[in-house]
Amino acid sequence: MSFVDRVGALSKDDPAPLYLQLQKLIRDAISTGILEQNEMIPPERDLATFYSVSRITVRKTIGGLVEEGLLTRRRGSGTFVASTRVEKNFSKLTSFSEDMVARGKRPSSKWVSRTSGTVNSDEAMALGLAPGSTVHRFTRIRFADEAPLALEFSTIPGYCMDDPEAIGESLYEALARGGNRPVRALQRLRAVPFGAEYAKLLDVDTGHAGFLIERHGFKADGRVVEFTRSYYRGDIYDFVSELIDPN
Repeated sequence: MSFVDRVGALSKDDPAPLYLQLQKLIRDAISTGILEQNEMIPPERDLATFYSVSRITVRKTIGGLVEEGLLTRRRGSGTFVASTRVEKNFSKLTSFSEDMVARGKRPSSKWVSRTSGTVNSDEAMALGLAPGSTVHRFTRIRFADEAPLALEFSTIPGYCMDDPEAIGESLYEALARGGNRPVRALQRLRAVPFGAEYAKLLDVDTGHAGFLIERHGFKADGRVVEFTRSYYRGDIYDFVSELIDPN
C-alpha cells in the first residue's frame, strides 16, 4: 500500500494552504497509529511527487511537524515519526502557577501573543467545536524564579471567556471566574528537539533536547475547555516527569 493510500490524499475543495493540509494528514495518521513510532517518512522529493506539490511545500510541512515534536530528523538517515510518548489521565488538576508555588518557586509569564479567531481543523478536533466557532489563543513563556522554563500555546473555546485580555498570571483562574475551569485532563508527553525559534525563546541552543506536553482539559460535563501544548526545557527532566506522573 502506498504512502498516499495509507495517509490520505489532499482535498481540492479544502481552502487551507497545501502545507497545512499535508500536515493534518500526517498528524492524523500518527495520532491514529497508521504511522508508527520510529517509522521512516518518505524523502521530500518523493512526498512532493506523491502529492503533486512543490519541495518548498513539503519542506514547510515537515519543518512544522518537527517543531511540534511529531517527526524527528536523523542526520544521514532521514525523517522519522518521533518516539518516547507517554500518556496519562489526571483527575486532579493544578495550573502552572500553582505547581510552581507548591515547589517553592516564583512563577511569572511573558506574553508572546493573545489573539481571537476562527477555529482551525486541529483545534476543532481537539476541542470538539463546530467549524466557524470562535477560539482564543494564548502564547506565553513561563518562568520559575525568573528562569525560562516552558513555551506554552493554549487554545480555549470562545464561550469560555468574554475578554481574553482578562487573563492575569493564571489561565485557570480566569476560566474559573466564568465557571469553566477544567476538572480533569489527559496529558501526553514526548521528547522533542527544539528548532531555532523555540530555542531562542527558551534561551537554549538549537537542537536542545526538550519535552512536549500536550494537554486536553475537561469540564465536569465532559466538554473540552483547554487545548495546550507546552514545550519544556530538557535539562529539567525530573520536574517534567513529575508533571506527567505526580505520584
